Amino acid sequence: MPCTTILIGKSATYDGSTIIARDDDTGHGKFDPKRFVAVNPEDQPRHYRSTLSHVSIELPDNPCRYSIAPNALPNRGILAEAGISERNVAMTATETLAVNERVLGADPMVALKPAQGGDDPQSTDYVPEQPGGIGEEDFITLVLPYVHSARETVQRLGALLEQYGTYEVNGVGISDVDEVWYVETIGGHHWIAKRVPDDCYATIPNQLGIDDFDLDDALGEQKNHMCSADMCEFIAANHLDRSMDESPEHVRHLNPRKLFGTATPKDHIYNTPRAWYMQRILNPSEDWDSPAAPLTPISEDIPWCRVPENKVTIEDIDFIMSSHYEDTPYDVYGTQGTEESRHRYRPIGINRNGHLAVLQLRPYESAANRAVMWLAFGSNPFTSVAPFYTNVRATPEYLACTSGEVTTDALYWTNRIIAAVADPHFLSNSADLEHFREDILAYGHRLVADTDTAAKKEGIDSIPDMLEQANETMASHLRQRTNALLAQVLFTSSNLMNNSFSLSDR
Repeated sequence: MPCTTILIGKSATYDGSTIIARDDDTGHGKFDPKRFVAVNPEDQPRHYRSTLSHVSIELPDNPCRYSIAPNALPNRGILAEAGISERNVAMTATETLAVNERVLGADPMVALKPAQGGDDPQSTDYVPEQPGGIGEEDFITLVLPYVHSARETVQRLGALLEQYGTYEVNGVGISDVDEVWYVETIGGHHWIAKRVPDDCYATIPNQLGIDDFDLDDALGEQKNHMCSADMCEFIAANHLDRSMDESPEHVRHLNPRKLFGTATPKDHIYNTPRAWYMQRILNPSEDWDSPAAPLTPISEDIPWCRVPENKVTIEDIDFIMSSHYEDTPYDVYGTQGTEESRHRYRPIGINRNGHLAVLQLRPYESAANRAVMWLAFGSNPFTSVAPFYTNVRATPEYLACTSGEVTTDALYWTNRIIAAVADPHFLSNSADLEHFREDILAYGHRLVADTDTAAKKEGIDSIPDMLEQANETMASHLRQRTNALLAQVLFTSSNLMNNSFSLSDR
């Protein structure tokens, strides 16, 4: 299962923004090219049909504009993956999860069932196709253009899940300028959602994450929790609560991981180590390495959210979501440990990263230029996020033109080439990779600051033009620096080829 998610409340970030971020990864053995595009209201479908599940849904006639970082190829539908609307609501969808067999038995997945009995609908043996539910392909397209807040986003997504069901288990990050929410789908039609506390971050590595859920709040005031209306009955009827705590207060502290989730030896290779490392970076003074360390890479009780030791920056997120267990025996590029330990756990920064999208909503800027999507395409250890405004009508060609053709005219493919060339000689190329990241982040921060300052002097009608020009400027610099990085890693790695020979006639 792919993807890694981190969510940060506004009091835990360096500037008071809400931030949600996710690595969109592919499964083993395949790569999904990515692009960055704006969806204008006239481009939004009114009649939607899912490519994967064939479900058809009529959509409202009043969508707003939004920008997304979808798959470039249409073979699996839109797959918007990450988006921010002109109303400054953000979604990242999805984090692939898993639920246990008891949940699957109680509320089966709503999978597409192909037609049976031949091609003749008049045949007595013919059974028509039964469409499946909605999933990662659909969520952002069906929800984001129609909502005005994070809470409304949770509610619309929940209503669609209850009505149409889903064929997969997913986690969805949602934010506006004030709140960050996380939704987990439970079986075919059920769901839970929890607000990330303002002073906390939450880590989600392909495993059901929420570990403390107030069912009373979710079915009542909904201050920090929401869920399917029948969640209490669903849990009781299917004997899903295995806790030994029978006190009346127990329903205010349910552990959804225990009720609905899985815990297998594969989690200890693929999932829990990522949560362990993310929290190790943001809470470094705790004991992570001694024999008495309370949490290890295979711990099942790594908390879903916690207060960081320092406010979290864009640079922190870029490092975490590109990481490969640096400064531990588990770093695939490191020198500590053994050959076995360096390949023991699935890193966050992996060859199958498609993009990293960091969605930032800044309270100190006007609504017109509040939202920034920091984007990186390709394998994260070999690139850097760069900022792009999302309240725009069009996006730079360098990020929008991605297709199935491998070409350095597209950011995605250029970064994919850089990673493949630099990977065999990572340490030799690491200085150039670090300089590239430093340059892109510093340039991006300066460009955003200058654009924000200029926007304060302009009328509201001219701001979209200004933001589009800023995006073009960022894309131009990114292209120049990415091409220079490609040239440098190609030179370095060419000199380290196995057939290299130092003696020459010149």
